[in-house]
This record gives sequence, C-alpha cells and structure tokens, in this order.
Amino acid sequence: QFKLIVENPEKPIASGLQVKAVVEYTPKCAEDLQDKLTLLVDDDVVHIPLLGLIPYCDLEVESEVNFGEMIANNKLVTKEISIANRGTTSGAFRISYNGIVLLNIKPARGVVKPKSVRKIKVDICTDVPGVIEEMMTVELESRGCTKVWIKGVVVEQVLKVLGVSCGKVLKCVNFGPLYFGTSKTEKVHLYNESPECMDWVAVLEDNAIGGEMGTDLQGSTDAVLHDLSLKNKDVDVSTLILCVPNQGTLQPYEKSVITLCFSPEKFERDFEVSDASLIQDYVLFLRFETVGKRDGCLQNLSIGATATTRNHSRHVDLALMGSGFPVILTFNPGTVIKFKDCYLGEQTQVVCTMKNESEFLPVTFSFRKTAHFNISPKRGKLKKKSEKEVMISFSPRQIGTFEMKQIVDIIGTGVDKNNVDVLKRKSFHQIYLTLLGVCKSRRTSIVFTINPGLTPLISNATGQFVVRGTGQLSDTTPVAVLKSTQTQIHIHRKNRNCKDDALIAFPNDRAASLRPSERNKKYRTIFTKTERYNYVDPEFAYTDSERLLREENKKHYIDFISSLRERRLEKEAARQFYIYNNSVSIGIQPAEGLKSPNISITDFPREQKSRIPSLDDNCMLTSRKLAAIVSKSTNKGVWSWLSPMPSSPQEKEDCSLTLTHKQLHQIFIGPSTIDFGDVCVYSTTTKELHIINNLSVHIWIQIEIEVAELQETSPLSQVVPPLTKTHIPVVFETATVGMFKTSFSYKINKQHTGHVLVVAHAMPIELQLSTGELILSPVPGCLAGTEFRRTVRVCNPRNHPAAFSWRPVTGDRKSTFSIKPIRGFVEAYSDVECEVVWHPGFNTPETGQFTLCVHKGNSINLKCFAKVTIHA
Repeated sequence: QFKLIVENPEKPIASGLQVKAVVEYTPKCAEDLQDKLTLLVDDDVVHIPLLGLIPYCDLEVESEVNFGEMIANNKLVTKEISIANRGTTSGAFRISYNGIVLLNIKPARGVVKPKSVRKIKVDICTDVPGVIEEMMTVELESRGCTKVWIKGVVVEQVLKVLGVSCGKVLKCVNFGPLYFGTSKTEKVHLYNESPECMDWVAVLEDNAIGGEMGTDLQGSTDAVLHDLSLKNKDVDVSTLILCVPNQGTLQPYEKSVITLCFSPEKFERDFEVSDASLIQDYVLFLRFETVGKRDGCLQNLSIGATATTRNHSRHVDLALMGSGFPVILTFNPGTVIKFKDCYLGEQTQVVCTMKNESEFLPVTFSFRKTAHFNISPKRGKLKKKSEKEVMISFSPRQIGTFEMKQIVDIIGTGVDKNNVDVLKRKSFHQIYLTLLGVCKSRRTSIVFTINPGLTPLISNATGQFVVRGTGQLSDTTPVAVLKSTQTQIHIHRKNRNCKDDALIAFPNDRAASLRPSERNKKYRTIFTKTERYNYVDPEFAYTDSERLLREENKKHYIDFISSLRERRLEKEAARQFYIYNNSVSIGIQPAEGLKSPNISITDFPREQKSRIPSLDDNCMLTSRKLAAIVSKSTNKGVWSWLSPMPSSPQEKEDCSLTLTHKQLHQIFIGPSTIDFGDVCVYSTTTKELHIINNLSVHIWIQIEIEVAELQETSPLSQVVPPLTKTHIPVVFETATVGMFKTSFSYKINKQHTGHVLVVAHAMPIELQLSTGELILSPVPGCLAGTEFRRTVRVCNPRNHPAAFSWRPVTGDRKSTFSIKPIRGFVEAYSDVECEVVWHPGFNTPETGQFTLCVHKGNSINLKCFAKVTIHA
C-alpha cells in the first residue's frame, strides 16, 4: 500500500545536487501499516521507516466531579465536565443517566472537534440535605462506555448558640434575680456551622407558647390566674431584653460574640398591691433567623407552602430566663422620724434600724446630704435578710421648725444602650424619709434705760435704740422719754396744716440727707415739721430722660411677665374646659341621696392600642411588631399592576437605598419554592409569587429569568409602595416530559439578591377509560337490532384538553360494533361518555376491539363482548 516514485541516478551526483523521491500511501483497510525504505549511498545502506496511520479520535473524560459541600437553600448549582479530543478527527459522545438527582445535563450528546475540549454542564438542586454519589455513563467514540461519578454533600445551614467559656451548645440563659431598674449582661457565641456566609437577624418571640411575661411563678394558682387577667399585656419586651448586635453577617465557620442584656421593669397595674407581691418572672425566646427565610408568613396568608420549605427553616431558639424583684427595705421606727426639740448649737440623735426583707438579693444604699441632719454611715451594703443600725443626728444651724425629705438611693448596675459592654453603677430606686425637728431660741430679758437726750458716741441711723458695749448685748436699751411724734406742741403754725404724705426725718440723720434721694418724696423734721432740704448731686443723680427710660424698661418687663401669666391662665382654662366638656361628666355635683354604683376594675374595658409600632434601625425586632406590620400590609387590597420603574423623586430616592438585614427581613417574597405539581405538556400553568413590602419606603423588585419554560412570566419589574402587597404570576410551559427543576433570581433595589426554586413534573397527554372490557347485554324495551348498547367513560386527568379518535381493530372482517362519537375533545379534568352498540346478525362475531388514539399522547385498547341469551 506504499508506492515509491523515484528516478535513481545512473551517475554519481555532484556536490550540491539532490535527488527527489515521492512515497504514496493508499490505505485499503482501517489499520495502521509499517514498512521501510532502503537508500543505498555508495557502500552505505540507510533504512528509512515508513508509517501509515489511519486518522482517529482520542476522547477522554473526567472520571469524577466533586461538587463539595453545598447549602440546602433550594439553589441550582452548576458544574462543568470536560471531554477532550486529542485525536485528529472529530469524535462523538453520548451521556445517559437514569437517576433523579442530576438535572439539566446539557448537551447530552454531541461531537468534539479534534484538538479541542467540550464542556458539559450538570446541575444539582440543593433542596434536600444528603450525600450525593451518582453515576452517569458517557459513551465515547472508539473508547466505549466510561463511568463518571458525581459526588457532593448537601448540608443544612446551621446556626448554633455556644457558651463563651465552655464552648458547648446553649439552650437557655438564666439571668437570675434582679431588682427592677437594674441590668445584667451575658455573652454568648453565635456560630455559623456551614460552608457559606450567612446574614442573620435576632427576633424576640414575645408571643411564643410557654413564654412568661412578668408572672409570679412562686404564687398560688388562683393568684397567678388572677394576675394573668389583670396584667398589662401591651408591654414592649424589646425594652426588657437587649441583644447587641441584633443583625449581622457570619462568614463560613465563624463565631461572633453576642451580648444579651436583661433589664426588668415593673408593670403598671390598675390597682395597688404590696411591694412584696410584685415578683415578676420572665421566660422569653430569642430567635436567630437567616435573613429573608420567612415562609411561615405564607401559612398566615392561607397561601400554603411546600413541606420541603417548612422543614428546612434555618433558625435557632435561645430561651432567656430572669426574675424582677422590688426593693423591700424597711426602717424602724418608720419612714417619719421625729427628733426632740433642741436649742441652737445643740444636737439630738435617733437610732434607725434598716432591714433588707429580700430573700434573694442584697441592697446597696447611699444617703444624700440633707441640711441640719447628719447620718452615719452614709452608705453601705445589706445582705439578704439582714439589718443594720444607722445613727441620724439633728444639728440645727438656725432657729425654726424643720421638715426635711431625706432621699435614700439604692445603688445597682445599669447599662448604656450605646455601649452594653460597660455596666455602670447608678441609682435605680429612691426611698424617702421624713425628718422632723424643732430648734428653739433662748429667751433674753431686755431692760430699757432712759436716754436723757444726748446722742452717744456710737449710734444707729435713727438714734432710738443704742447698744452699749462693742461685743455683746447689754441688759438695758436707751429710749427717748417723750413721744414727740405724737405731740404738736413744737409744731410751727405754718406747718400744722402740712400734708400727711410727708416722711418724718429723725434728728441725727442730717448726714443722710446729703445723699441723692427720690425727688417725689418729702421729708420733715420730727418736732417742728419743717420741710427738710434734700441735696441732689447732679453728677450721680439720674436725669429726667434717664428716669423715664428706666421706667419704660421696667414697664416692658412687667408687661412681659403679665402676658406670660395671662397665657398660662388661658391654657389652664382651656384644659379644664376640655376635661369637663364631655357627655359623661359636666361638673354637676350629685344630688343628696344619690349613691354611686359599685364599680370593679374588671368593668373598665382596656384601651386597645391601634398604633402600629415603628421598627427603626436601633429597635429590636419582635414577633408581635412583625405580626402587626404584616397585618396592616396584608389587610390592604392587592395591587395587581404597579409601576415597572421608579418615576417620582421619592420613589427614586427610596429605591436607591441600601437596606439593612432587619429591613430585608421585613420584605416577604415567596414562596421560596413554587411547586406546580403534575402538569401536562403543552399546557399553561400559573402560580403566584407574592410580594409584601412591610417597610415605610418604596422597594424595586427585578426578576431575572433565563429558562424558556418560564419566559411567559410577566411583569418582571415592579416598584412596590410602602406597606403594600402584590403578586407576580409565574407562568410555566413545557413540551418535555420529565422532572423539571430550576431557579430564578431577583434583586431588591438592584443590590440585594434572592432566588426562588421552581419545581414541576411534566406529564404526557393521557386519557383514561373507565373500564378496559365492556360487556353488552340486551336492554328491554329497545327496538330489535339496537338493544345491545353500553357506554364507556373517557377521562382526562391532566390540566390540558386532549383530542381523541376511535379506531376499530377488525383485521380483514367488518366490525359488528360501533362507537359514537368516533372522535372529539376532552377538556382538562373532565370526562366524555361514548356509546358502544353491537349490531346482531347472522353469524356475526360477539367480540370486538377498539383502540383509543390520543393526539400526541397514549393509546388504549377497549375490548367489547356481546352477551346473547337464547330463550327456549
């Protein structure tokens, strides 16, 4: 099969020349050949090997593809398998797989060009946790069948709460007993035991079964039931439990420190009870949830959810326990302490016994400073069920009757909401004591002496009372002998009719008359009533304009204060008017003899707060708040058509926001798995994708669909207003029989991505018969030749109408059976009755058969028998 074409030279070849030879290879069979070519050069022999190779393909495929660890989050995970062709011609391959785990093997058959690689995509749906170990057969040209193993592990996305010190799983955190108004913190680890990152939020379950909100579990059954009926149910538990941080992102296998703070508060009750009975026990549940996984909202909306969706809810619950106790600190001899009367400079003491009546907690106290009273010790600590003596001293610094309020601060630990890691000591409770004391003055006998009229060396301004001595009071005080202000013997005649508004000047105030005085006042002497001269110094006295300016300024402030008083009185009058201006009480005093009815606390209906609680970024999510907001959103009508893009400035501003984890947790898009069930090929099936926006801002939803089976879904973009619910119809159409699984993604505000799994089982067009064998018996009362008749029902169990036709199976003979209608349509989930008639005759067969041919569907045989009865 090798042919040599050459002209051998007859003479030697000169240097620089060459001889050309051509070898032709013409294969006659599909096998490789080997030969040799002999070259004689003078005395040397050179053998040149000849190889004749047939072109072939050399296909290779990977023997194993490992998907690794995946999260059971209803996503489609895609891996590529490489088929390489190292040969010189194209090679064909074919992939066969009979399982249900591997999806969308594309392409399942094809050709690989020489010196190239072909990628095969294999999808796995991560909806069920488990170990994946599947085998598919790849048939390679010139290589035969090769097994390829597909391996992987689908695990749950698990959140765990671990103890900081022990590292073990925690189910409960017990804060123990605390005083009302104090705080206690505990630290835990939140652990992401999964190979993917996780966005989480903390939700406080304040309406969970088994929770307790301030119930005294140590009390009797009747007391607890009575307390439950009267207890305030509208308390905000987010003020009792603080979780920092309450949202975040955990990387794979990462731990994050979570600080929990418990701050019990005393409930406001409609009736007064003793402090000893105000024990409140709390049992709450804190749930750490994956952001967006709230398919339980479907059940509340009566929409329904698949079992797969409900069983794989990713959350962890942590029970929180604690008790709130009041401060029970008693004082002996009581809260009102009366001291004995004493004089200025003296001191009286009272011993007060403080007793801590609490059986669980100690008390740290501190007395504040109070004027005229001293306390020793001022601060201290009382153990549980212990007492201590305190010495209270009354040391007055002035004369009078004293009723002082002594404040006793109870010191405890409090938390700053901006920094919960630091506990500060603060006064969380005050106890008030009333201290009563009287300071008397010592009586001094004062003896008056006669002043002969001579002014002493040291005198006061009036000269009436003169004190002898420089350091102490004397026993005698000089006075004037004559009451000259009441006599008129020295008054001049011209001054006897003077006005009464003149002021009397004393004899020794001459020096004081030189000072600037008020110009509108006149002074006269004490005896002669002569008008005194008052010198006004122009350098220091006010001018007329300055005096008027001062008067105007004073009047401005007086008018301003008067206007404030009038405004305050008007507001008070309006408030009183609104209080008494009602249909129940108009301010009329009840008449004599009328008795008020006996009213119980239970007769007053409790006000229902209709206000929806706000959920700002600093507030912790609670199940009641979420339920209230969801109820407000879902009670509105469903918006079927919304704007596909933000148009107004407010919508553009809202839709450009980056939402937090807590805000994303309040947006519901679901169900996360849309299960169409059994659907017929060539049919159109619609399911609703619900969107509920529980935020106070607009959101922009954009859906991305690539598969052909869901291309009729519309609209793919919507701007959802605040507190609004809507839905998008998801349309499924297919022409391929088999299991269908795919997922499509959506974006919120072009930033936050989510996905929805679509599951369907495509069934072929099929019709069913009510029976496979039909026996025809004569019907009495019918005409001869038509009494053998019976009906058969053709049922359509699919959701798509099916066309059918009957074809008799007779062979060479003519059928004696007839059926009507011979062809027709059966609507979805309905049936059609067909009548079969046997036409008797001479030597006619009593059996027959029809074939029900379904257009693009199955075929069913119907056997018919005629039962003939011969009467003797």
